[in-house]
Amino acid sequence: MTDSSQPTGAAAFESAHRLSGGRPDLTAIDPHGKPAFDGDKKAGKKALAGLGDELADLQERLFATRAVGARHRILLVLQGMDTSGKGGTLRHTVGLVDPQGVAITSFKAPTEEELAHDFLWRIRRALPEPGFVGVFDRSHYEDVLIARVRELADPAELERRYDAINDFEAELVDQGTVVVKCMLHISAEEQRERLLARLDDPTKHWKFNPGDIDERRVWPAYREAYEIALERTHTEVAPWYVIPGDRKWYRNLAVGHLLLGALQRLDLQWPEADFDVAEQRARLVAEEPVA
Repeated sequence: MTDSSQPTGAAAFESAHRLSGGRPDLTAIDPHGKPAFDGDKKAGKKALAGLGDELADLQERLFATRAVGARHRILLVLQGMDTSGKGGTLRHTVGLVDPQGVAITSFKAPTEEELAHDFLWRIRRALPEPGFVGVFDRSHYEDVLIARVRELADPAELERRYDAINDFEAELVDQGTVVVKCMLHISAEEQRERLLARLDDPTKHWKFNPGDIDERRVWPAYREAYEIALERTHTEVAPWYVIPGDRKWYRNLAVGHLLLGALQRLDLQWPEADFDVAEQRARLVAEEPVA
């Protein structure tokens, strides 16, 4: 007999991966775990494919609200160490919905123009329009992660940025944005294997960056920076989810469920026609074929 009190579907993944209060200990979160799913890889891939129809339907409903002055939008933030699978998540999970309603931004090192402004300036310019599912592949969190590890900002500025991020995300939510923040949590061992796989496959050399090896040398510093950022910016309106990333299929399934849950909570309805449907149908039926 199943326990009906236990969450299922998107709620199960939200419950399993949403942070609680306080500073998280990432060493205590198993990057190879799959706490919200009992099946194996084959079953997980099948389950993800099974989300496709509902995800596509709800995303189309969201996109359709643009016709009536859409207010809502989704912002999916994917943050993680190199090779954590941001691109793979995009292909396998976000790829289940219509691309015309998706806006993806991959943030790189800021340009001189961007550095001349506050760190959130370029983020605001990249926000998805209402009616869209927006995805940030890396995000404003780079400015409190790399900035802390590489000492690109002093402690006072970092503290200001945490507060600025919380204010910014609260503003987005007030305006109708659903913010879904996912940290893709992989182990150093798994990252090493993925980097080696890139070096061993000539078709993957373009994805390899020698700087990734340099970043591995300060892995503990990045873990600390993530733990601080997660603690300082985990809020009720924009919570963090830590997604085990060593199993690519589970990572994709978990993010798929979180995206589905965000869309479900919007209770999206198809816009009503602003014309007489019966009248227009009668006109079309009576119309003579064009010669």
